[in-house]
Amino acid sequence: MFGFVEIVKNTTMKGLIVNRLDYGRIKKYIEQARQLRSINAAESEKLLEELENAQVREPQDIPSDVVTMNSIVKVSFLNTKKEVQFQLVYPDQANFKEQKRSIFSPIATALIGYKVGDEVEWVVPGGLTKLKIEQIVYQPEAAGDYQL
Repeated sequence: MFGFVEIVKNTTMKGLIVNRLDYGRIKKYIEQARQLRSINAAESEKLLEELENAQVREPQDIPSDVVTMNSIVKVSFLNTKKEVQFQLVYPDQANFKEQKRSIFSPIATALIGYKVGDEVEWVVPGGLTKLKIEQIVYQPEAAGDYQL
């Protein structure tokens, strides 16, 4: 893990949206990680805070432009113009070589529930970074894959 990410601001967000199944599963993974002491307390609190402040909706009611679990998302780092694409997954499915990032990773935590076009500023060990969600290549809810 790269360390704690502090989301400074989202310049276009009007409220995070999370599907009900993702909400329950993420909370379960956080609890398991806390018991195993495999997640930093501050990181887990930040993620829980994000979840508690989100609009929780049924999977079929999630707009297709929202980043959800198992989404494949393309983002650009506004500071460097670099674009990356990866899939947000649960911790046991993470695989860096396959571009699968755990929800516990800083970038996935920063993006879950945000929409295409949202810009996020966050602090990483190297300083302030800005990124923009450019595209959702695949979103399970839009594809009708509600149980992933």
